[in-house]
Amino acid sequence: MQMNAKKKDPSRKTAACRNLQACLDPALFKALGDPTRIHILACLARCRLPQTVGQVAACCSVDLSVVSRHLVLLRQAGVLSVRKEGRSVLYGVRYSEVARALRALAGALEACCPDV
Repeated sequence: MQMNAKKKDPSRKTAACRNLQACLDPALFKALGDPTRIHILACLARCRLPQTVGQVAACCSVDLSVVSRHLVLLRQAGVLSVRKEGRSVLYGVRYSEVARALRALAGALEACCPDV
């Protein structure tokens, strides 16, 4: 009895790996690769509402200038949104966008590197 083995299409795997490359955003990984930024992101997520730099600093027990620099990097990476209210600048987590980027990365990894 001859078994029909599934033939792997190398062009399909190549396309899947290109998709993986597209999902590997260095700015996102840089933003999420620092323990202080992760702590700041967790604080903002716990608050569930946009916060000022001062509110984030108080929540995280981190110096205001340090928080400010980290918030800028998180915003530039697309992790946070920014909204001005009068003289205040409010930072909030872009939950949908972050989740979408991480889901796309997980899907691309599974497509490019199944069962590895």
